[in-house]
Amino acid sequence: MSNDIRIQRLSGEPLRQYIPDLARLRIEVFRDFPYLYDGDYAYEEKYLKTYIDCPDSVIVLAFAGDDIIGASTAIPMKYETDEVKKPFIEHGYNPDEIFYCGESVLDKRYRGLGIGVRFFEEREAHADDLGGFKHICFCCVERPADHPRRPKDYVPLDAFWNKRGYVKHPELTTTYSWKDLDEDKETAKSMTFWLKEEYA
Repeated sequence: MSNDIRIQRLSGEPLRQYIPDLARLRIEVFRDFPYLYDGDYAYEEKYLKTYIDCPDSVIVLAFAGDDIIGASTAIPMKYETDEVKKPFIEHGYNPDEIFYCGESVLDKRYRGLGIGVRFFEEREAHADDLGGFKHICFCCVERPADHPRRPKDYVPLDAFWNKRGYVKHPELTTTYSWKDLDEDKETAKSMTFWLKEEYA
């Protein structure tokens, strides 16, 4: 990783100053496949304030100089929405024992430098600092292999996630709704969870 890249974990009020930059970065990155998100600043700012209001949450920031080039969110699952907790409850898990990694976004120009690995390491370290978790998880959107907007050179991150110790659990699914770039309104998207059980 380049010496001018700085990784920092922040929680609570110190994050507030970064909300505009984080909202912009999230909208920019999530426009790409597989999310195809037609972003909304008002929604993003409201979403990010969830992490400011929760004392146990964390956002890992990546800086190049003074510029934010990446961010990765995480929060104890007990503070998450019902659509996140429901599949776990239905399959016998206790949400109080799960640390939920939200999303990671990174400027294209800085990919392949090991920042994504640091995002996972820092979020897991935060979970360790909090203590009391048996599992760490995240979820990703499911898109068909023949999706018309799927780039020919698109490579899923499955191998990267497996290398970090995460395993896909097809039985743990939920839906999120957002507006794709070519949609007139929000539609539900299927999301599948990946779980790391080294804390069991």
